[in-house]
Parts: sequence; structure tokens; C-alpha cells
Amino acid sequence: MDQAAKTAAGDIITAAKSRGQAALTEYESKQVLAAYGFPVTQEAVVSDLAGATAAAAGIGWPLVLKACAHDVTHKTERGLVQVGIANVDQLGAAWKRMRTDGAYDGDFLLQEMVSGARELVLGLIRDPQMGPSVMFGIGGIFTEIFEDVVFRVAPLSVGDALEMTGDIRGSKILDAVRGMPSVNREALAKAAVALGQIGLDHDDIQEVDINPLIISGSQPIAVDALIVLKEASGC
Repeated sequence: MDQAAKTAAGDIITAAKSRGQAALTEYESKQVLAAYGFPVTQEAVVSDLAGATAAAAGIGWPLVLKACAHDVTHKTERGLVQVGIANVDQLGAAWKRMRTDGAYDGDFLLQEMVSGARELVLGLIRDPQMGPSVMFGIGGIFTEIFEDVVFRVAPLSVGDALEMTGDIRGSKILDAVRGMPSVNREALAKAAVALGQIGLDHDDIQEVDINPLIISGSQPIAVDALIVLKEASGC
């Protein structure tokens, strides 16, 4: 167990709970993942267009702009996500549209745009009897269509996680296909192990959803993530 990772993640969770949040924001969720070495997008939380423009220069184009609030759901349906932002003018236009048409006045998440044709899902659920279990499978818009996922109870070894990658029906998507290289299954397995450890270290996490986990080249990277916290038990 990495005590520094546990402490860093715990501080984020404690702060969120003190604000009455039932879930972490996408940025906070990824900060918890990153503390455990999980690969996540380069990104920044920004509150005004000047700050977004400055952050964009550091991250690099193209970019994605999203609403970033723990109580904002269905961002895409509300028009609060803009992908493929290529320059300052497009950033300003997206910002103005979300502020007006989207009627959104909170912070935004500005992140690098990650390209990759293969989308996976990693998740964690907590069962009252079994404890935390890690889920792995086909992700993106096809998660609910194909229902091609497998579960393992934490803790996981790298060997356990490698077996998971071969247990889904669509495991061939991880092989070299259509000019794309084989997925780095070792990196994928280590990400699954890290997720299981997060569940073991933090009892106040009820659920984690990392979807999509995009394969960029051969490497997995979390482009969206949500950590749901346990409801406080009554007296």
C-alpha cells in the first residue's frame, strides 16, 4: 500500500464530503485516480475565459471543454461538452455558448483531447458482503449495448487483471487490428489493480465509473471518470 497515495486521495474525498457532495467532480475523481498512478488526461479547472486561455497554452490544442460540477449530470445532453477545440476563437465561442444556451455559471474542465478508436470501461462497485469488485469490459457508447464486462473481487494481482482482459468476449479488440497496435495489457492490468486498491483503501467510495478509457496508440488513458461516495449511515 502506498501511504502517500492513500493520504492524497483521502484528503480529496474528505474535502468533498465536507462540502456535502454525494459524488466527486470529474476533476476530483481523476485526481484520486492519478494519486494511485492511474493514467488520466492532462487538464485544468478554470472559472473564467482568461484562465481557460492561459491553461490552453499549457495543455496544447486540440482541447475539450466540459462543465465541471458534482451536481451537473448528462453534460452532453445539456450541451455542456465541446470537443475538438482547435484555437482561442473556438474556445471563446464554446465558452459563450455554454454560459448562455447551456445556462451554466459554474467552473469548467479544460482537457487535452485524446484520440483512439478503442474505448474500454473500468469500474468499481462495493457489495455489502463481498466488498469492492473491479469491472472491466467494452466501453464508450457500447457498454450497455454489448454488456461485455467481467468482474473480480479486490484485491487484484497483475496476473488476475491480465486474466480479466482475456475474459471478455471482445478481447480481440486488444490485439493489433486495422493498423492499430496491440494494447499494452500490462498497463491496463496495472490500472485495474490500482482501481481495486482505491476501493480497499477508501471505504467511503461506493462506486467508480471510468468510461471511456480510451486506448491512445497502445496506452490506456481515462478521459472521463466519476467517483460516487457512500451515503452517510443514520443513527
